[in-house]
Amino acid sequence: MKSQGAAKNEANNAAQTAPAAEKAAEEAAPVKVEIDFSKVEVEPLFEDMVDFDTFSKSDFRAVKVKECEAVPKSKKLLKFVLDDGSGEDRVILSGIHDYYEPEELVGKTLIAIVNLPPRKMMGIDSCGMIISATHLVEGREGLNVLMVDDKIPAGAKLY
Repeated sequence: MKSQGAAKNEANNAAQTAPAAEKAAEEAAPVKVEIDFSKVEVEPLFEDMVDFDTFSKSDFRAVKVKECEAVPKSKKLLKFVLDDGSGEDRVILSGIHDYYEPEELVGKTLIAIVNLPPRKMMGIDSCGMIISATHLVEGREGLNVLMVDDKIPAGAKLY
């Protein structure tokens, strides 16, 4: 059984430690940066509708970037080696080198459509498409690859 003095000391220590822990948590919290979208333009929405059966044929998956490198003799193309959850590597080429350096993307979890027919680019079969968002800022195109939480496993299907 604890003495009254020992119990007071523990309570005192806990009270002194709590504000320090709260302060450390506040300092570690990410700083929210406000982004000014007032000069951003996006493409208008499509007027044509697509039926649900056609849409549901598209196979969107979470993919993990195992390797990424610039394609020789190409200014725009990056070659991705991806884990798509199937147990076999998937290669996809994407024309995003103006926006990303290959090393920035290794280890990231991206979204890809994986059931497009292979397309040969610069002599390499590209088996799918990395999904990205585009917009204009003061007449210049901006592009962001869709990255998702790394807790999402390779091969997770998107609906």
